[in-house]
Amino acid sequence: MMEKKPERENYQEWQNREFVLDSIAWEQDPLYGWCNKNLKRNGEPYNVNTDGLRIYTTIDTRMQQYAEKAVRRHVGGYLQAQFNIANRYKKNAPFSSHLSHNTIKAILNRSCKLSTRYLKLKEQGATPEEIKRSFRTPHEMTLFTYHGDIDTVMTPIDSIRYYKSFLRSAFMSMEVRTGAVKAYVGGIDYEHFKYDMGMGGRRQVGSTIKPYLYALAMQNGMTPCSTAPNVQRTYGGWTPRNGSRARYGQQVPLRWGLQQSNNWISAYLISLLGPQQFVGILHDFGLNNPDIEKNVGPVLCLGPCEVSVGEMTSAYTTFANHGIRCAPLFVTKIEDSHGNVIAKFQPLMNEVISEESAYKMIDMLRAVVNGGTASRLRGYGLRGDICGKTGTTTNHSDGWFMGFTPQLVNGCWVGGEDRDIHFDTMSLGQGSSMALPVWAYYMEQVYADKRLGYRPDARFDIPKSFDPCNSADSVSINGIQEVYF
Repeated sequence: MMEKKPERENYQEWQNREFVLDSIAWEQDPLYGWCNKNLKRNGEPYNVNTDGLRIYTTIDTRMQQYAEKAVRRHVGGYLQAQFNIANRYKKNAPFSSHLSHNTIKAILNRSCKLSTRYLKLKEQGATPEEIKRSFRTPHEMTLFTYHGDIDTVMTPIDSIRYYKSFLRSAFMSMEVRTGAVKAYVGGIDYEHFKYDMGMGGRRQVGSTIKPYLYALAMQNGMTPCSTAPNVQRTYGGWTPRNGSRARYGQQVPLRWGLQQSNNWISAYLISLLGPQQFVGILHDFGLNNPDIEKNVGPVLCLGPCEVSVGEMTSAYTTFANHGIRCAPLFVTKIEDSHGNVIAKFQPLMNEVISEESAYKMIDMLRAVVNGGTASRLRGYGLRGDICGKTGTTTNHSDGWFMGFTPQLVNGCWVGGEDRDIHFDTMSLGQGSSMALPVWAYYMEQVYADKRLGYRPDARFDIPKSFDPCNSADSVSINGIQEVYF
């Protein structure tokens, strides 16, 4: 709320992406920079710290508590212990075993230069050698652990490496119809990890991008029963790999392709529809990272672009909300110190896909949970009408799970602070292992709290007569002209 209008000279040369995204937020988000967009009677901007404003948020304290508990239970109570065991025999822990000494040194040096200690020493006029010596001199400090803070003596450079050994996470829960954010977790512990990975941080999204591509296919007249060749092909020098060779060489339904998160089917779809059309619908879904345009090509269908948890959660409201996307709504109204309402906020919405396409997507994303890559979710006792999609990026650097019910859309990301910090094994490094359990633990508690009114027996309001494979405007997938690269 206190942000000022973005000016390019206030950003570092390498912060162009942040400048573009902040500029978009300034123009499109009424809450972003509200204090500087609105003036008091005396002509001065508002100040949230001194003007006695009453800000009414959409956060539900009970759901917030459940979200924090879910992250702490899985990431802190299970994953971190497994990660520590995996790192026990790594020479370069917590970094990947494949990294060179010089690469690790560069990562640590970059982190040093971003630290408060470095900035203070530089401001005081310390020389590079004095700063280096300070980072290698033991100091008394308090360190975070999941069992409580501990006092110790450690060099600052070792403390940076210590904190990098912790897996990070972000989680957001939104209401489908209103976009109201009910729970928001930006990290594993605010006191020691203040960087917000919910809306501020962005990571590669992997296969959680595929529903947007399939939605584009539905918009072009395809159905979940349209078939595509399940074969490996080369597209302009790029040959995608796949985790399974099940049903290789067969014509398979698109429902099966998304259910199994098949890379060859995604590559085939983007070859038919074209990357430019895909980029267009990504922006409609609310993915505004300017880096998307820099990487336009068939590989975009596998999710190399970086997106925030908040953007992803908002985008997935589209499927549950009849094709209408809801932007995150954090605040409903603001009152001045006298109780006068000086601002009201409504959910920002835009139509992304047709209602019929949204129904088709529910059909396919429901199949992901009921027999696909997210079927593990049923093992947590969740029996309701649930749709979802897992996502895992290269080297298991990022684990995602995006899931929604008729009432709530929740998104979760888990990974290291740096992409070179990750599990080396598939069993623990996938989205179904890293992020999905957080979603499950959260919904267990939400459903158990009857005061909240979220029902496990709620059903998506799809007309009983709707047949996802018998669309009035459906076309043969083989009748679309292919785009070659």
